[in-house]
Amino acid sequence: MSLRRRFADLISGRTRSTDEPVTDYRPEIDGEPDPGEVVWAWVPYEDDPQRGKDRPVLILAAEGQGWTGRMLSSQDHDRDAADEARHGRHWMDIGTGGWDPQGRPSEVRLDRVIHLTRDGVRREGAALDERVFDSVVAAIRGLPR
Repeated sequence: MSLRRRFADLISGRTRSTDEPVTDYRPEIDGEPDPGEVVWAWVPYEDDPQRGKDRPVLILAAEGQGWTGRMLSSQDHDRDAADEARHGRHWMDIGTGGWDPQGRPSEVRLDRVIHLTRDGVRREGAALDERVFDSVVAAIRGLPR
């Protein structure tokens, strides 16, 4: 986390709790992943964590020496939303962005937390629109527990 961001947190009174990570939208062009940015990282498959694929991940919060986020997909899960929800998978449309060079619409998976370390992030893709970011955070908080 940059010194400037720490100072801004101190002035604003924001604190970082282990229970509820700060999910303030704060992309910075500094080469470091920030909440609101989409980065590319290796994400393990749920059914076989030894395997996975490189995919875009929306950063939601800083966590210790890394970040938490949610993976993106260009596949349309709307057509099988009931089946996905029955299996505990919840998706939300977020539109297009610079993270996909082909300009395909993306969906974010709300229910699966992705933990990233500094060496696990391959590159920054783009920043999500702040209103969309806020909608994603609200949808995650609204998921049944």
